[in-house]
Amino acid sequence: MSGLRIVHVVRSDRFAGVEQFVLRLALAQADAGHDVQVIGGAADRMAAPLDAAGAGFAPGLRVGEIAARLRRCAGAVDVVNTHMTAADAAALRAFAGRHRPAVVSTRHFAQRRGRFRALPLDPVVRLVLDAEISVSAVVAAAIGAPSTVVHPGVAVPPATEHERQRVVLVAQRLQPEKQTMLAIAAFARSGLASDGWRLDIAGAGAEADELARAASALGGSAGLLGFRGDIPQLMARAGMLLATAPSEHFGLTVLEAMACGLPVVATAAAGHLETMGGLDERALFPAGDADAAARALRALADDPSARRRLGDAERARVQSDFSVDAQVAATDAVYRAAIARHAGRRKGGAA
Repeated sequence: MSGLRIVHVVRSDRFAGVEQFVLRLALAQADAGHDVQVIGGAADRMAAPLDAAGAGFAPGLRVGEIAARLRRCAGAVDVVNTHMTAADAAALRAFAGRHRPAVVSTRHFAQRRGRFRALPLDPVVRLVLDAEISVSAVVAAAIGAPSTVVHPGVAVPPATEHERQRVVLVAQRLQPEKQTMLAIAAFARSGLASDGWRLDIAGAGAEADELARAASALGGSAGLLGFRGDIPQLMARAGMLLATAPSEHFGLTVLEAMACGLPVVATAAAGHLETMGGLDERALFPAGDADAAARALRALADDPSARRRLGDAERARVQSDFSVDAQVAATDAVYRAAIARHAGRRKGGAA
C-alpha cells in the first residue's frame, strides 16, 4: 500500500501530552513509509527527531500563521490531521470554501469544542472535517460527534531483571484536576513508609508548593522531584505507579508504566478502565477515595508476586492492544476512508 502525505497540526510551542502524542505518531508514520510534516509544538523537542526521521517541522503559534502554512501545502498533501480546537480552527480558516485535502481531527479530551465569541465551533469546524478520531471510548462518548476510537500506542522496552525499589512514583502535572494531594494522603494512610517505601512525585504545576509542604510533613518519606525528563528511567526503577486523576481522557502515563512492567494503582474511572480493567481488581480504587487508594497500595506492597504478575500482565496488554504499530495501522485506515469520502464529495461538487 502506497505511503500517504500527512500533515499534523497542533497550535503550540509546548511539549505537553498532546504534543508528545503528535511526535510519537509522526515518527512512527515516517518509519512506516509515509511522508510526514508537523506544524506546531516545541521546536527544541520536536524538530531534531523529526528531521532525523526524514519528516518536516514548522512552528505554529497563531491560527492565522498555521492557516497560511496549510494553504501553501494544500495541493501537496493527502490528509491534514488536526489536534485540539485551535488547530481545527486553523484548518477551517485555511480551507473553508476552497479545494483542500482530506481533514481528520483527533479528539484528545472528553468534551465538546467550545465557542468563539458567541459562535459554537463544533458545527462550523465540521464543514471541513472528513473524519474524527477519539483517543479513547470515554472521549468518543463525550464529544457529540461520530468518531473512530484509535488508542495511543507506546513501545514496549526490553524487560529488565533488576529488582525494583520500594518507591511509589507519581508522574503527572501538579494541577488540581489531577488530585495529587490524594496521593500524599493515600501514601500516609497506607503505612508503607514504616516498611521502607518512599513516595516520589515527579511533575510541575500550580500545586507544587502546597504539595511540597504536605510531603514534608511525612518526615522524609515523600518528596517532590520537580519536572523530570527521565520518566522512563524513574519508571524502570520504581516499585509502583500511583495515578490519582479522577477522570483521565486516556492516561498515557499509565500506559507507559504498563509498557515497562511497572505495577500501576489507578482510579477505577474513565480511560484507566480501558487500559487497566480486568488485570487485578486490587489495583483500581474509586476516584477521590484516599482510604481505598491506601488499601490498594498496601495490598500490592504486601504481595510481591502479585506485583510481578500485574507488571507482566500490563506489558502483555500493551503488546496486544496498545502497540504503536496498531495505532499507525488504525490511523491509516481512518485516513484512507476520509480521503475516499472527501474525493466522493468533490465529485459531487463540495469542497
